[in-house]
Amino acid sequence: MLLEIKNITKSFGEKEVLKDVSFSIRSGQALGLLGRNGAGKTTMIRIIMGVFGADGGSVLLDGKPIRHDHVKIGYLPEERGLYPKKPINSQLAYFAALKGMTLADAKKSIGLLLERLEMTEYASKKLEVLSKGNQQKIQLVAALINDPDILILDEPFSGLDPVNAMILKDIVTERINRGKIVLFSSHQMNYTEEFCRDIAILNSGRIVLGGAIRDIKRRYDRLKIILSSTEAEKIEQYIKTGGADIVHMTELTEETVAVTLVSADKKMELLKRLSEQNLNLDEFVVYEPSLNDIFVEYTEDSI
Repeated sequence: MLLEIKNITKSFGEKEVLKDVSFSIRSGQALGLLGRNGAGKTTMIRIIMGVFGADGGSVLLDGKPIRHDHVKIGYLPEERGLYPKKPINSQLAYFAALKGMTLADAKKSIGLLLERLEMTEYASKKLEVLSKGNQQKIQLVAALINDPDILILDEPFSGLDPVNAMILKDIVTERINRGKIVLFSSHQMNYTEEFCRDIAILNSGRIVLGGAIRDIKRRYDRLKIILSSTEAEKIEQYIKTGGADIVHMTELTEETVAVTLVSADKKMELLKRLSEQNLNLDEFVVYEPSLNDIFVEYTEDSI
C-alpha cells in the first residue's frame, strides 16, 4: 500500500492550520510526523482518519481517494479516549464492534493482545484503577484490536516505564515488518529515530523538512570528528601541535576530543597522523546532528 497526502489545506475560521501539506508512506515503513504543539499534526491525523475533510488537496491510498469503509485504521491518541468507570473487557469489545468485528473475533483479539501486553489480570477491572502506563497499554489494545492496515500513534510512549516501552517497541516493529503503514507522532526523538526511516516536520502548518533521516543528516557538513580515548588530553595536545594545519578547533571533555577540520577531505590525514603517534584511540567518528538538533533548528521560530 501507498498512503499519499497531497497538497492538504485546512482552515478553521480565519486561521489556516494546514498549508499545502504533502508526504507519503509505504507499507512496511514508519514515518515520523513531527512538530511543536499547535503545528497542525492532530488536524492532519484527523483528516487522514476521515474525522473531518480538508479544504483542499487529497488523501490517497494506492493512487485513489481513501475509502475509510475499505481500510482498517488504528489510532492511539495522545489524550486517552476510553471510559474510566467501565470494565476494560466490555469497553474493548464495544470498540471492536464499532470496527465491524464479531464478538468471537473481538474476544480472541482482546485476549491475545492483553496477554502480549501482560495485562490479562486487569481484563475485568475498571480503567480508572490502572496506572497511567497501564491505561496507555489498554488504549494500545483498542488501537490494535482489528489488526489495522494503517496504525497512527500519537505520543505512544507517554507514561510507559522502560520495560513496557520495550514491549511496545517490539509490537510496533512487528507491525512494520508485517507490511503495515505506521504514522508516528512524538516529541521523543530517540523513539522516532528508532522506528522511522522518513520524517515530515510541520512548522506553522507547513512541511519545512521531509525525507529520509539518513539523507537529511548527510546534508550537514562533515567537518566535526569525535575522538574517544582514555588519553584524550594527550590527543588534544598533539593535535594542537601536529595537526594545526588541518584542524580548525578542538573541544576537550573527560574522554573525548571534538575536532573541527578545516575541510572534510582531511579526515584520513588526521587519522593517519594519530595512528603514527601510537596514541590509545578507541573511537574515531564523524559527528552528525541528532534528530532533536534538527527538529529545534527547523521549529524554533514557531509560536
